[in-house]
Amino acid sequence: MESLMTLWQATGIANLELPQLIMMLVGALLLYLAIVRNFEPLLLVPIGFGAILTNIPLAGLSEAGGLLYYVYKIGIDSGVFPLLIFMGVGALTDFSALIANPKMLLLGAAAQFGIFATLFGAIFLNYIPGFEFTLQDASAIAIIGGADGPTAIFLASKLAPDLLGAIAVAAYSYMALVPIIQPPIMKLFTTEEERNIEMPQLRHVSKAEKVIFPLLVLVLIAMFLPAAAPLVGMFCLGNLMRESGVVDRLSKTAQNELINITTIFLGLAVGSKLAADQFLTVETLGILALGAVAFGIGTGSGVLMAKAMNKFSKTPINPLVGAAGVSAVPMAARVVNKVGLEANPHNFLLMHAMGPNVAGVLGSAVAAGILLAMVG
Repeated sequence: MESLMTLWQATGIANLELPQLIMMLVGALLLYLAIVRNFEPLLLVPIGFGAILTNIPLAGLSEAGGLLYYVYKIGIDSGVFPLLIFMGVGALTDFSALIANPKMLLLGAAAQFGIFATLFGAIFLNYIPGFEFTLQDASAIAIIGGADGPTAIFLASKLAPDLLGAIAVAAYSYMALVPIIQPPIMKLFTTEEERNIEMPQLRHVSKAEKVIFPLLVLVLIAMFLPAAAPLVGMFCLGNLMRESGVVDRLSKTAQNELINITTIFLGLAVGSKLAADQFLTVETLGILALGAVAFGIGTGSGVLMAKAMNKFSKTPINPLVGAAGVSAVPMAARVVNKVGLEANPHNFLLMHAMGPNVAGVLGSAVAAGILLAMVG
């Protein structure tokens, strides 16, 4: 009888507590959203599964010596996984639209306003009982407004590792909800006449311009803001491999095998931070709320900047393209195109929206570098 009791005490069921059960259900919810609802499945499947694994009693997967512990230490704590993802994203990115219309950089910059507005929002939450966000915590939370998962994970791992799980889940959840969140905001800040604006076709961009651009971006950003060099550097390396045309094998590896393998382990590492004692706090609700505010402000500020630019530009600018300034590539650009077509069946904005969209990737990396330099 005593041996049976000892065996029972060694089971996970006997040691399962309510908070752990809740977090396992959260993991199951993430799997549901990924598999059934098709919300960011590449990330939410490993994150959800990692959340279930890390909350299994006595398994010790996230404790020193466990698999998820080492995956996190090697890939997230070191900052390697987000940087490898950025290199893959760079290899997948075509800068032609931005090179053809460089003033779209302003829209990518304007959309980052949500990041800095949310920074102050997180600080003000400290006046509410139960919230104790440091300046580092607030900075890590604010980057959610950039709608850039790898950048959010990179900055959170440096400034607020204890909040990484909540920040990553919020960032990828809002990225997945771009088609739902952005259209009402875009329509709120624009008139029917503005949504009808047709933009002229972009000029052809030469191979030489595509090769020089990532090198120029790296030099300009890294020299003025060294803290952003890791993110921008890996992004530009991936893009240079793509555009040079001489390392197709490396470019294809970065676009496919490398980014896929890294995504698996990145998701599991993030899931390992969804332990009950770290996630089930009032601060998590604050992070989710602030993330929604940050994303909304980023979308709205991009649209308003585009409206202002349209008044002074010689060529017409549809204000909808400003919403693509958040760096959810290419989903935000597709949403802009969809809303534009709803207003005018002849209004194809996809390529125009890709300019501020890729500018948003650079903008979020620069914003992360600024925050890291200021409070890191």
